[in-house]
Formats: sequence, C-alpha cells, structure tokens
Amino acid sequence: MPTRILPAVGDADAVRSLTTLLSQLPDAEPMTPVADSTQLVDTLARLAAESIDELPEVVVVHERIGPVPALELIREVALRFPAVGVILVTSDAGPGLFSAAMDSGARGLVALPLSYEELVSRVQAVAQWSVGVRRHLGHGGDVFTGIGGRAVTVSGAKGGVGATVAAIQLALAAQASGHSTALVDMDLQAGDIASYLDVQFRRSVVDLAAITDISPRVLADAVFRHDTGMALLLAPGEGERGEEVTDRAARQIVSALRSRYEVVVLDCGAQMSGASAAAVEMADTALLVTTPDVVAVRGAKRTVRMWDRLQIRKAEETTIVVNRHTRGTEIQPPLIQKITGTAVAGTAIPANFKELQGAVDAGRLHELDNRSTVKQALWGLAGELGIVRTPEGDRKGGGRLKGDRGSVSFRRRRGAGG
Repeated sequence: MPTRILPAVGDADAVRSLTTLLSQLPDAEPMTPVADSTQLVDTLARLAAESIDELPEVVVVHERIGPVPALELIREVALRFPAVGVILVTSDAGPGLFSAAMDSGARGLVALPLSYEELVSRVQAVAQWSVGVRRHLGHGGDVFTGIGGRAVTVSGAKGGVGATVAAIQLALAAQASGHSTALVDMDLQAGDIASYLDVQFRRSVVDLAAITDISPRVLADAVFRHDTGMALLLAPGEGERGEEVTDRAARQIVSALRSRYEVVVLDCGAQMSGASAAAVEMADTALLVTTPDVVAVRGAKRTVRMWDRLQIRKAEETTIVVNRHTRGTEIQPPLIQKITGTAVAGTAIPANFKELQGAVDAGRLHELDNRSTVKQALWGLAGELGIVRTPEGDRKGGGRLKGDRGSVSFRRRRGAGG
C-alpha cells in the first residue's frame, strides 16, 4: 500500500526540493502541497469528513510554515488527527528543538538541507507508526475525533453592539439542539458572560494559560457546568490577568475545547488581543457584529481590514451580523456588505432591547422568553450557521429543540456560514 504524504510548505523553493525528493521515495504517494497552516488543517478536516481512510499517513511540516508557527501547528494536528504522523523539516536539528517537537506531537525531525537517506528513513518509520495506530484503534467512526468540534467566534465592531448577547444565545441554541457546547469568554479584560448568566466561579481561562498539555481532566476542572448543560470557560475576574493568555495559549485552549465539545462559541469582544486574534484565525466561522449606524459600520470595516493586514482572516471569510436592525434605517445589510467586503448573515437581529432588559438586569439571559423576537432571530441565526442539530421531527418544519418550549424551528440556509 503506498504511503500518502502531505507536504505543508510555504516557501516555493522548499516546495520544489521537498516534492522532488518525496516523489523518489519507494512506495510514496505525495499529495498536492498546502501553502499555510490554515490550508493544512482545512484539508485534513475535509478528508476526515469524507472518510478516516482518506487521511494521509504522513504530514511533512516545514519550519517556515505560517501564519501559525510550526510547533503550534504540529500540536493542533496531533490533537485533532491523532493517527496522522507529523515530521518537522528544520534547519535547527539540535536537541532542544527535537525535544520541543516531540512534546508538540511530532513523530520525527529531518534536518535541512534535505538528505534522501534521512528523509526516506523518517518517512518510512512514521508511516509504519501511523498504520500501526490505525490498525490498533480500528476504523470505528467513534474512535477518531480528528475533525474536531466547530469553533465560532463572535466579535464586536465596537463596544456595545451586542456581541456577548449574540454569543450566549448562539451557544444556548446549539446546546438545546443536542450538541455538547462550550461558551468561552475571550474578552479577557472586560468579559461579562458570568454576569449575563449569574455565575460565580473562581476558575477562568487564565488557569489554562500556563499548561502546555491540556488534558480532559484539566479542562474539566477549569470549566463551569451551567444549569443549561453548557460548559462555560470564563474571563478572569481581574482584567489585568488577561495578558497571561498569549496567542499560543489561546490556540492550545481552542484546540483542547474542539477535541471535547461539538460546538465551541467564543466571545472575543471588540478589542483585539493576541489571544482573541488567534481564536478568530482558528475559527471555522468568524462573526463580526455591527449595528446599522455609521460609527459601528466604520468600526466593522476597520476591523475587517486589520484582520486582513495581519493575516488573521480574509474579508470573504468573515460574516457580518447586523444587530438592532429596523426596516426604516438608511443603512441596510446589502450596503454593509458592500462597504466591508464580507458576507452578511441572512438573519438580521431586530431592535427590541425592551425584550432583553429584564433578563439582562437579572443575570438570567438563558431564561429569555421564547416569544422574544431577538431570541428567535438569534436562534434562527444558529440554524443558518449550521451549529444546531435539527431534530427528526423538525426536518419538515414541525419540531422543537430540546430544552426550549418555544416554537422556533431551524432551517440551515446555504451560503451564509462564513
């Protein structure tokens, strides 16, 4: 059986030299190279969704891959696709890097400049390991969790546009539909999820920041199990401690959550930090909430352009959610789409804060009345994004979600998931 090898190399010269050598290896089947970390993870996720057997036995990661650093990328691949063997190609083959690569989950290291003998030896050893792991685990669909959970980030074009309310309701909708769901407060200095849900809990996302290997038990100790069934990972009570959560820590935390929960919703607030930027970069869906006024729309455009400049996320990979929408406003969703260059969610959230005020003031946003037009719109948005599981009886429009007495049904709308 040929060994499928997926090169992940950002440098054009390195791509040519590596693919040339890989094509000469015995029983090797090099795949089309991927140019960056996002493309690598997306490719593996797509292959895993088709069939576990479609995954390559070996992934070769070049040290200059980006935008996610090589070791952090290796850690994510090892966590999400545990039967794929990863080899790091690097100019620094010293014991320090070798140890760090092994700790990140690599199965081998090859020094630059490339040597045919060393490359064939490493590839064969890693391929044999990968085949052995798959044979040992079997091919049951419940054994591999490579594709991981769905991560959705919710950011605000500016403060006060309703990003936190949107994040909470999206997570509640996903949980009520039967998905295991985690809601994360990544607004590290000013996060208010605990206040909206009347939660007092001493642990926060900061408790995971210094941990290099986040096991399921460590993660379980850090999250708060809400009455609704959601897992909450809260912002620190002392805002200054948010600086302890680096972009590297954020990537590890998001990866750990995705390996354990089917849906992970992250409230990233309106102020960008290294941690929130890493979350947006890793997200399957990145939402940017704005209101239909000039200041907020300018803020949305500024954020989209900043994400693009910093290579966090392209405009076409971002979805704008219009909150407090009214038919009479001059700024309508099509205009916002034209201004920002992003997709715009088909569901606009109506302007009706009076419906929310009682639940918000009481810290019981999870008990918002099912007749609320705001709740219905946000739960409809969850259906549009595909983060709710449609009950059997609802496939013809007649079912209800578990844990909700309302009559809101969900229908996935194509083309608006970002």
